[in-house]
Amino acid sequence: MKYFPDLSAKQIDQFERCGPLYAHWNEQINLISRKDIEHLYEHHILHSLAIAKVVPFKSRTKVLDVGTGGGFPGIPLAILFPDVDFMLVDSIGKKIKVVQEVVDALGLANVRAKQIRAEEIEEKFDFIVCRAVTTLPEFMGWIRNKYSVKSFNYINNGLLYLKGGDIKDEVAAVKGKAKLYNISDFFSEEFFETKKVVYIKRF
Repeated sequence: MKYFPDLSAKQIDQFERCGPLYAHWNEQINLISRKDIEHLYEHHILHSLAIAKVVPFKSRTKVLDVGTGGGFPGIPLAILFPDVDFMLVDSIGKKIKVVQEVVDALGLANVRAKQIRAEEIEEKFDFIVCRAVTTLPEFMGWIRNKYSVKSFNYINNGLLYLKGGDIKDEVAAVKGKAKLYNISDFFSEEFFETKKVVYIKRF
């Protein structure tokens, strides 16, 4: 992967195995549109890894992926950061079943998958990640009080939200707390031209 030249042989193997695994499970449960599965690496895996360009998580960081669906952005990030603890949650049981199957097949010992609503989680995390499951203000209501107080990464604990298109109104609704990173600054593919990582410091 040209954007991550320091991957180990094990990580390269895990990323390569994602394609066949997702193709198999997508036949059983429609996680990704039939058309989009052909673009798995660009539209889903690389998109997820944009978060790593904003903050390369330090060892022992705790990350919660809310509304993970088929495991994005959590699984690609867990491959990239094997010393980081990831909890992937979704309210839909069949999606979490697939996530667990993929996690097991890839041997990701740093990932927990759980069927639960975000509001019901009692643990605290350094960062919460998500790929646009709802509007930003609504999502922030779900994850209030889910953050650890002490920060030890190079940016403060907070939310890293993958979002595309025109998000001015959503950002305005969170009263200027958001910092936007253009994914096109990290990756050159046309797909990323309107995609952003929204960072909101712990609130």
